[in-house]
Order: sequence, then structure tokens, then C-alpha cells
Amino acid sequence: MVRLIALVAGLPFGLGLTISGMINPGMVLGFLDVAGDWDASLAYVMAAAIPVAAVGFALAKQRAAPLCATVFSGSTKTRVDVRLVAGAILFEIGWGLVGYCPDPALASLGFGLWQTWLFLLAMLAGMGAFHGLERIMALRPPAR
Repeated sequence: MVRLIALVAGLPFGLGLTISGMINPGMVLGFLDVAGDWDASLAYVMAAAIPVAAVGFALAKQRAAPLCATVFSGSTKTRVDVRLVAGAILFEIGWGLVGYCPDPALASLGFGLWQTWLFLLAMLAGMGAFHGLERIMALRPPAR
């Protein structure tokens, strides 16, 4: 049941990405090209999405538990650390190189472009490498 609810909740998000054109890497790369032929479309999409998300977060804060789970899940970290900054930098480099981030790439899978599949395979490989490194680091004794 939880997966069905996730699918029903994710469909409008994917549809919104598709309608807004954000599954087109060219639009994202155009937004990042501030020194060239800048495309403000992504800024408009973000300007519309941020208030909607803010309302959702405000409503969630008023609830003791989510509708379809026993507890809210999410990050409990409140400080900026090296891992967060390094992850953000790697994400932005990847986003700037190919114009995809995970959600639009998943939404565009239906178009069957090999570039999208290559991106997703590379993303999964990177995630696997990260988890492998995490396991190795967890096995190492703490530094003195």
C-alpha cells in the first residue's frame, strides 16, 4: 500500500517536471549558463515550487505522524559539515555537466534516450561506490 501511495504522490511530480520541460537537460544547462544564453525557465519553476513545498512542510509540522507511516523520516542533522559540502559540490558538478538530477532523469526514462539510461547507471554506480566507501570507513579503527 505504501508503494502505491508513493506512486500516486510521485505521478503529479513527474508530470509537473515533464510539463515544465525540466526533464530536458538543455533547459537546465541553459539556466546554468549565466554568462551566455541564459534560460530563466528553471527559476520560474523553482519560484512556483518553493511556496507549494513551504505549505506542505508547514502542514506536516502540525501533524504528530505522517498519514501513511508511523514516524516522519528525514535528516536529523542541523549543521553543515564536510560531507554535506562535498556532496553538494559533487551533485552540482554532475548537474552542470549533464543537465540532469535524479528526479527529472527518472521522469524522462519513458522517452528511452540512451543518455538518460547512461546517466542513471552512472548515478547508481556512484551511489554504490559511496555506500561501499561508507562500509570500509565504518570498519576502520578511529584515528587518534
